[in-house]
Amino acid sequence: MVLKEINDTESLVKGFQALSDSKRMQVLDLLRTRELCVCEITEILEISQSKLSFHLKTLREANLVNTRQEGKWTYYSINLVKMVVLEQYLSEFRRSIVTLPTRICQD
Repeated sequence: MVLKEINDTESLVKGFQALSDSKRMQVLDLLRTRELCVCEITEILEISQSKLSFHLKTLREANLVNTRQEGKWTYYSINLVKMVVLEQYLSEFRRSIVTLPTRICQD
């Protein structure tokens, strides 16, 4: 599944676009160690629920977070598989780019 997603350009673009916002990065940083409900995230980030909902929707659409419903609360956690896909895509550049010696300009 990971290899298939690496070749899915649209999925990669959505993932990287979702990562391009500082508030969404803050949400992901919070989710590194544990799952959190919306109420916890709004309190920690001091953000309104409506603004947070927009960012969480973007993260869900990019498949960067998992959700779990418990009663009236939705809990969020990082989708590690998707993070690995993005990481592997970037690591292909590191493996394939040949490091050339530094050019010295002469006058």
